[in-house]
This record gives sequence, structure tokens and C-alpha cells, in this order.
Amino acid sequence: VQLVESGGGMVQPGGSLRLSCAASGFTLSTYDMSWVRQAPGKGPEWVSTILTGGGSTYYADSVKGRFTISRDNAKNTLYLQMNSLKPEDTALYYCARGLPGTEDYWGQGTQVTVSS
Repeated sequence: VQLVESGGGMVQPGGSLRLSCAASGFTLSTYDMSWVRQAPGKGPEWVSTILTGGGSTYYADSVKGRFTISRDNAKNTLYLQMNSLKPEDTALYYCARGLPGTEDYWGQGTQVTVSS
């Protein structure tokens, strides 16, 4: 099992980024998948989850209305579209297999920095 994130970078406040998480070694569509972030000096913060089956999505209040989680089953890839970015969104973003608190595999993370 491997999860590889990409798409991070530096962006000005109000900007957008799309993170990708390429999965290998398992079929992404058959697992619940989550995004988690960790800001410097802080603990991990759950961001979003997409469920298998019907694909219901859930978001932390801090990102609701600005971020969108999705997956492309043909590409076995998870995405996080991030709009209206704020400085407080600066963090290392990880994709993980599983529900919050029960993740069993994590990627290496991709850095997002929001700064003017």
C-alpha cells in the first residue's frame, strides 16, 4: 500500500490549490479516505473524509464551503480542491486511508503555504 501526495505549494491568500493523492496497492474506491493537516507546532487536524459506497463527504468547520474532497476511481486518486485559502490553512497535508482516528496508511505529506 502506498499513498503519494502532490500539488502543494505557496499561494497568496484567496488563492486555490488542488492536492492529489495517488494510491497504489489497493482500490481506493473501496475504502473511506481522509485528508489530515498539521500546522507548525500544532497537532494533526482532520480536514475532510469521503466515504466508500455512496461517496458522502464531510468537512471540518474550518474548511467547509472552501474545500472539496473527491476521487477519480479510474485513476485511483484522491483529491482536495482548496479555494479561498487563508494563512491559517498553512500546513503539511496528508492523505490517509480510513476514517478519522482509525487511519491505517498515510502518505508522506505535501506542504501548503498561504502567504502574501
